[in-house]
Amino acid sequence: MARDEKMDETRLCNVVGDLVKDAEEYRNERSTDREKMMAFYDGDAKELQAYIPADKGRSQVVSRDVRAAVRKVLPSILRTILGNDEIVEYNPVGEGDEESAQQASDYVNYIALPECKGRTEIEDAINDAVKLRNGVIKWFVEEKVDTKTSRHSGLDEISFAQLVADDDVDVLEHSERQETVEVPGMGPTPVVLHDLKLRRTIKRKMPRIGVIAPENFLIHSDATSFDDAPILGEHCRLRRSDLVAMGYERDKIWALPTAGASDTEQDTEEAARRRDVLESESSDEATKAMQEIDYYDLLVKVDYDGDGIAELRRMVFAGGFSTENLLANDEWDEVNYANIVSERRPHQWEGNSASDEVMEIQKVKTVLLRQTMDNLYWQNNLQPIGQLGAITNPDAMLEPEFGKPIWVEEGVDVRAAVGFNQVPMVADKSFAMLEYMDGEITERTGISDASSGMAPDALQNMTAKASAMMEQAGIGQTEMMVRCIAESLKPVFRGLLKLIIENQDAPRTVRLRDEWVTFDPRSWNADMDAVVNIGLGAGTRERDMMMMQQVIGLQREILSSMGPAVGMQYVKPDNLYNGISKFVEAAGLKSIGLYFTQPDPQAIEQAIKAQAEQPSPEEIKAQAAMALEDKRTQGKMAIEQFKGQQKMAEFTAKIQADASKEREQRDADLITELQQIQAEAEARMEEAYIKAQSNAEDNAVDLQREQMKQQTEREWMGTQTDIAAAKIIADVQQSRETNAARSLDRQRQPDGNREGRSGQ
Repeated sequence: MARDEKMDETRLCNVVGDLVKDAEEYRNERSTDREKMMAFYDGDAKELQAYIPADKGRSQVVSRDVRAAVRKVLPSILRTILGNDEIVEYNPVGEGDEESAQQASDYVNYIALPECKGRTEIEDAINDAVKLRNGVIKWFVEEKVDTKTSRHSGLDEISFAQLVADDDVDVLEHSERQETVEVPGMGPTPVVLHDLKLRRTIKRKMPRIGVIAPENFLIHSDATSFDDAPILGEHCRLRRSDLVAMGYERDKIWALPTAGASDTEQDTEEAARRRDVLESESSDEATKAMQEIDYYDLLVKVDYDGDGIAELRRMVFAGGFSTENLLANDEWDEVNYANIVSERRPHQWEGNSASDEVMEIQKVKTVLLRQTMDNLYWQNNLQPIGQLGAITNPDAMLEPEFGKPIWVEEGVDVRAAVGFNQVPMVADKSFAMLEYMDGEITERTGISDASSGMAPDALQNMTAKASAMMEQAGIGQTEMMVRCIAESLKPVFRGLLKLIIENQDAPRTVRLRDEWVTFDPRSWNADMDAVVNIGLGAGTRERDMMMMQQVIGLQREILSSMGPAVGMQYVKPDNLYNGISKFVEAAGLKSIGLYFTQPDPQAIEQAIKAQAEQPSPEEIKAQAAMALEDKRTQGKMAIEQFKGQQKMAEFTAKIQADASKEREQRDADLITELQQIQAEAEARMEEAYIKAQSNAEDNAVDLQREQMKQQTEREWMGTQTDIAAAKIIADVQQSRETNAARSLDRQRQPDGNREGRSGQ
């Protein structure tokens, strides 16, 4: 098949111009519906005059049921999706993506979303979806150039060189001066100081997400989804300076025409949404940089290269649709817009909103309220009836004042001259109808007090079962809306992750959970799936906390009944921590790290390994039983040993007592014997002395007496020696008996005690 001729830019611009014209006509048709929704939501009687006309002089009260329904359901939706610290989780799609998925989840939730104010943008998109059928979110890379001017004075040569060395710095003014300063160690020294004025150009390139105002969004009328739309994008007005800051050439932007005649439908819808009319300065009074230009950022499906297949291209126009107005014409890989809806319409890109269901009922209730108020006005201000000519001051009846009299002609019956028109009281009949219409709102939308997270039995007395059924009915409708919105947000987070991976030039170190963590998104998988966390928040906090308590209790039961080895096959430490963190979130506490610490995988692995090396409970029980039996045996042996020692002590004491008695008896006998010997010696000496005295007649007798005396002394000394020897023999015999008793004691004692005594 022959290849078609490549399309030139002129023809391309004409095609895009025609598509934009169709999209703008479709936008204007839808703008009428959105203006009506905003009028009913705001509840302004002047804005609603076109939809709910009110007669002059009658009640202008408005029932704000659309606002009430939206404000009832929005808190639960926003709390469910945005109430968690981790809005999105990325799931691995390939082997080895687990760590990258966790890092990507942390980076997007704690770094990327706060930097681009993502929570606020998502909240605005959800608000548009619930109130105006659709919320449109766009993700993109913001390339912006900012300039900052600063003055510096008294700079030395080194500081001056460091400032001007940057390529993004332009020196606007510069002057030098020489001064003498005191330098330590050198004394007064002349130096050159610099005074200058700098202009620094700051280039920023950051992933962003933003919500598109409904009146600025363009999509073709034939589209059933964003992916198959021939054209979609946004049309807004930007100042020339904004376009230059976005990186476009200044000369080209300055040559573009300013915004032409106002788009009536677009401006009217913007005024209705913003509830005011902004009066801008004329182009003659405004400076060139502040003039506004029509700006179109479009995604177009067109066969530009002539291969017969329509490719997606991003085209940017400013001030028109000619080649001179074309600012960008690039190939594009995916649609970077997401359609946020709270209730889908099959085969349509546009969804349903709470306003669609409630506007008709609000109109009926507004009419009922006005009629009720008019009836009450009639009751409080009855219409007077007077007879012409009978009342001299009719102004007192037409403009009554407190205490002001009404004068009648003389002779006229006052009851006939003055009266009041009696209007029947029917206002009380309207309240039943108003209550019925409130029930109709709940039937149509499912939105009730339970949808806002408030239990229905908080304001009225009913059974617990009826309260639970009513609460579940409202929560069920809210959960359906939450899941629909969460599914719509998945492309946003997948696109944001892809932008981060493509535009992160170097690793980045940030503070996360009180620690410095380095992220390198360049190694992540851009095809990871995104899951929006909606596990909690659809009901009341008490319901969420009770549910998480049951989950944590089941986890604890599994671990305790199966043991850590088997139980951790079902419940990992991360599972338990996630359950605890969700419980803390349900309680309304944001900083989980203040109460619980996320487990460290390495520390858990070491603990599991150490626990595996420990003996099993059966082994521990057997060891305890054996230890108890050993203690019992040792106790018995100790008792027997104590009894043996006691008997040995008694036996030893008896032996010692007997030996002591024998020694005392022997000593007594020895003393008696010695006394006898001594008495006999003294007797012999006395006898010898008497004999010697009788024969002492000469010196021979004296000599003999002396010799006998000496002999007696020698005998006495011998006797003393015998006594000492006998005593020594007795002591030796006693020592031998004592040693024999001790040896017998040691032989009867256990080995340990014998060793202890021998050591002593």
